[in-house]
Amino acid sequence: MTAFHPALIQLGVHHRPEGLSDRVAYGFVKLLRFCADTFFAKRYGHRAVVLETVAAVPGMVGATLNHLKCLRRMEDDKGWIKTLMDEAENERMHLMTFIEVAKPTLFERFVVVAAQWVFYLFFFALYLVSSKTAHRVVGYFEEEAVISYTHYLAEIDEGRSPNVPAPAIAKAYWDLPDDATLRDVVLVVRADEAHHRDVNHGFANELAGLPTGEVAPCPPHAELQPNWRKAA
Repeated sequence: MTAFHPALIQLGVHHRPEGLSDRVAYGFVKLLRFCADTFFAKRYGHRAVVLETVAAVPGMVGATLNHLKCLRRMEDDKGWIKTLMDEAENERMHLMTFIEVAKPTLFERFVVVAAQWVFYLFFFALYLVSSKTAHRVVGYFEEEAVISYTHYLAEIDEGRSPNVPAPAIAKAYWDLPDDATLRDVVLVVRADEAHHRDVNHGFANELAGLPTGEVAPCPPHAELQPNWRKAA
């Protein structure tokens, strides 16, 4: 069995929009991309702080609403709830990691709070109206995340962003070696996003009655314990 390597994920995966629902989802994500590019330019660490806050919302919303639906219908969730909860936790760990890297300003922390509330309310309403569209939004959002982290890697490799030592939180969560650097962190984060990309496109396809497709492997993560920060 071949060992997992975060650099070997498929970067160019793209679900071509088909139908109004997909086009709305794709257009919305491209609008978010334009706003991020305009506001953050090439400050990828700061961009990650804000965007990972937004990215951590859908998993929790989807898990909550699927949990309530299964309770009402008294039916099995087919593994969706745990998958979505794991996604939410994973994205939260991305945020905690890049807070250590970027050291956000007070203004950026305010943007995080505002973006979280606005996106939470929007996504909650969208999921109630069309869970397929909601998962497609996340799929496209993660496609853009893979692109952004690929650009971040190029910035590091070409010397425009410093390849600082990996934060302790990242080394503990991804079980990285003691000499791991920011480049190693970005590689595993990008692999996480590729996994979420395929999972959410698969969920959207399943809801539409389409084949779910292949899912990129997810990097191994440590089981977080109550005292995990001290252990790091």
